[in-house]
Amino acid sequence: MTETFTTHDRLSLAYSDEGRGLPVLCLAGLTRTMRDFDYVAPHLGEVRLIRMDYRGRGGSDWADPATYTVPVEAQDALALLDHLGLETAAVLGTSRGGLIAMTLAATAKARLIGVCLNDIGPYVDPAGLELIRGYVGKTPVVKTLEEAAAMRGRFLEAAFQGVPHSRWREEVERFYVETPEGLKLNYDPDLARIFDAAEPEANPAPADFWPVFDCLAGLPLAAIRGANSDLLSPETFAEMQRRRPDMIAAEVPGRGHVPFLDEPEAVAAIRAWIDQCR
Repeated sequence: MTETFTTHDRLSLAYSDEGRGLPVLCLAGLTRTMRDFDYVAPHLGEVRLIRMDYRGRGGSDWADPATYTVPVEAQDALALLDHLGLETAAVLGTSRGGLIAMTLAATAKARLIGVCLNDIGPYVDPAGLELIRGYVGKTPVVKTLEEAAAMRGRFLEAAFQGVPHSRWREEVERFYVETPEGLKLNYDPDLARIFDAAEPEANPAPADFWPVFDCLAGLPLAAIRGANSDLLSPETFAEMQRRRPDMIAAEVPGRGHVPFLDEPEAVAAIRAWIDQCR
């Protein structure tokens, strides 16, 4: 069941809060929503699964595009925890959500129980970032969800092996809304403006986030990488493990950016991380 809470600047943001046990706050990718975690949810066992749609995405209010930044979205995540009366939570962050999680470690570490990063690290490969820049804010040329699923499958077939059409159909249902006029984005198209912002804090992938990553010290940490990822390089992933030899590290074969998180390797890593956080 989706509910809403109000931010410091009076926006209504959508969230869901299900289950009992360890509170796990799930933070989605840049253009994605709380439904990012539909695939992994059945595999997590007894946890309190908390999800949110960032400002400008999904069921949440659109906002001034200048506020579509990692620091502001981190503030919104804390506002949700406050709304729920939670002092602390573990954070599972996919892509953009992982950058937010690392930011929380640097600014509000006492609120974190642990962090799990899905295909994101403190350095984002420019090639992968350029691909994201190419599609954010653009309405697809195809007109139906069925066509969008087929196109996505063709576009990603090199990075994602063995993914059936039915999964791509599920994916595009999370990205677009089908209307008689064609497909509409499930987020504010002005989100694309973050790539043009001059302010460093507006950059969705700062060039050097290593000091922020190091703020995760002392917290249970896991990181999952798609073996074919174009955003989290093998070199960055290796350096993350060097800096945190205790980090639970998993690589998911046949997956690019981002793993769906219901793959066996991802599920095993997340469950081991949850056990450490309890």
